[in-house]
Amino acid sequence: MNILIVEDEVNQRKLLKKILSKEGYTVEEAGNGVEGIDLFFRGNFDLVLLDRKLPDKEGVEVLRDIKKINPIIPVIIITAFANVANAVEAMKEGAFHYLTKPIDPEELILIIKNSLDNLNLKRENIELKESLREKFRYDKIIYNSGIMEDLMSLIFRASKSDANVLITGESGTGKELIAGAVHNLSLRNEKLFVTAHIASLAETLIEAELFGHEKGAFTGADKRRIGKFEFASGGTIFLDEIGELPNSVQVKLLRVIEEKKITRIGSNEEIPIDIRLICATNRDIEKEVEKGTFREDLYYRLNVIRIHVPPLRKRKEDIPLLVSNFIKTQGKKEKKDVKGITDEALKKILKYDFPGNVRELENIIKRAVVFSRGDYLTGEDISVPVDKRLKYSGKLNDGVRNLERGMIEEALKKHDWNQSKAAKELGISERTIRYKIGKYKIKKS
Repeated sequence: MNILIVEDEVNQRKLLKKILSKEGYTVEEAGNGVEGIDLFFRGNFDLVLLDRKLPDKEGVEVLRDIKKINPIIPVIIITAFANVANAVEAMKEGAFHYLTKPIDPEELILIIKNSLDNLNLKRENIELKESLREKFRYDKIIYNSGIMEDLMSLIFRASKSDANVLITGESGTGKELIAGAVHNLSLRNEKLFVTAHIASLAETLIEAELFGHEKGAFTGADKRRIGKFEFASGGTIFLDEIGELPNSVQVKLLRVIEEKKITRIGSNEEIPIDIRLICATNRDIEKEVEKGTFREDLYYRLNVIRIHVPPLRKRKEDIPLLVSNFIKTQGKKEKKDVKGITDEALKKILKYDFPGNVRELENIIKRAVVFSRGDYLTGEDISVPVDKRLKYSGKLNDGVRNLERGMIEEALKKHDWNQSKAAKELGISERTIRYKIGKYKIKKS
């Protein structure tokens, strides 16, 4: 870590440099404000120790110039004169801390460590925002169909509002990509886009993951942890598979939406939050409301703006563009110069209905690129599953077995090979589905 000391007193500079060098920091020095600003502009520093009284400039002026060059670098003001008004002024201009001479080495090191932790968090947030902005760019939604034109129009209009959004659609249609596009086109796009995949969380941990917890709140809570809602404050939070949310947490989510406050587990303190909420589900959410498994009042709160993502089978005119994009992307990853796909192979793809939607298409193309030998993907490279429900032999037992295998395989694909969810849809136990998977030697493709 590189630290810049801007201090006109030579002995003070030497003392500070000695303290910091012992801690393993690389230190550079400047004797006045102009020299300090020039060094900061040309260098690559992680922190600045800045004297408030310099021979050529006020420390606060130098602070302003440093913040113009790089606003996230922490600046610690040091001075021989303790003055509350001066401290307040420096903090308003962006100083991380304010220390009076003589400097206590232990206090200085502690404050520097805290400021560098804060800097690392800021840098991680910037990198996260940039990577998410790239991942969820709206121009990554590839389409040619009229149905997707209408969807994009709705996304643009929804992004200009701060209202809650509910995205529906089958598994693999790209609901998270849609949510990210809404965020990136919104006024909150400089803030974080935080995702929480409800189905991937143990039911006992969902509340802690969303709302956070205090140290000792439950077994294993060895330190305080902020939840995703608190972390996302100022930006957007995306709750995927909201239909999986347990009823106990549904009640708490409703309160968060109404009151704009969260309470960590193990605490009574209410923490204000400012978030845009986007949720998604592949379930028929209205049926869940009718059955009583999803709260009606919460449903109405979430379903302010509805975006339904159509399945791939209803927009097959988008497939050639998607295939071309996946070939290009996977070709780069595999360092293979695959130029395209033959008409024969494309026709084979277009005949298939893709129960796994865009995600399934992408996986088929990825596999084809990996195993391809020529400049173009051929029919032999494309491995499209056969709909086994239609492949009966002359014997009833064989037909029943083929039908059963096909239904199990389709349910597994629909639920991303989650055996529990597939079993639930088929009305059988997890133990039964595991037995059937072994019996029919069903493997994830």
